[in-house]
Amino acid sequence: MAVTLRLRREGTKDRPFYRIVAADKRFRREGRFLEVLGTYDPSAAKGGVNVALDKVDAWLAKGASASETVASLVKRARAGA
Repeated sequence: MAVTLRLRREGTKDRPFYRIVAADKRFRREGRFLEVLGTYDPSAAKGGVNVALDKVDAWLAKGASASETVASLVKRARAGA
């Protein structure tokens, strides 16, 4: 099973809100996922990134790959921590 860390879009029209999830690559964007790793609110004033870095590190150690966007959000969360 190929696992990827990616964004799952939620929220309403014109008010996006994302959850950072670990999901099988074959699952749809808003479909099933394995675990919620954090959230991202692009309309928040202070970046809006909330990530459980220990969970992200555990999935990456297991061989999961992160999307470009999630990789940049994790990098931003590490810099702010």
